[in-house]
Amino acid sequence: MTRFQKKLWIGLIIMALLSPIGILLPEKFNAGDAWGEWGADTLEKLLGYVPEGLKRLADIWKAPIADYNLGGENAPVSVQVAAYIISGILGIAIIGFVIYIISRLLIKKG
Repeated sequence: MTRFQKKLWIGLIIMALLSPIGILLPEKFNAGDAWGEWGADTLEKLLGYVPEGLKRLADIWKAPIADYNLGGENAPVSVQVAAYIISGILGIAIIGFVIYIISRLLIKKG
């Protein structure tokens, strides 16, 4: 592993560990959802309507772990923080594995 790759992995892990800031700060300041993370119901409250494209496409994708929360809607903050970190590390690992496999396939063909 090159020096750059080590720095990249360290940076990605640090970002995964910092990801719970997105739930801790809004809760601390009673700010509601993070900016841009609104569902159709929240947009309707904010705008007074829901854009047609969002109505049509909102239910196409369902996340494997809804809201990155392993403990359900009323989970304590500590469980939510752990779930965010686990989700981040799992996502990094999956993408890293996919990139590794693709690079191995390209090297064999090249």
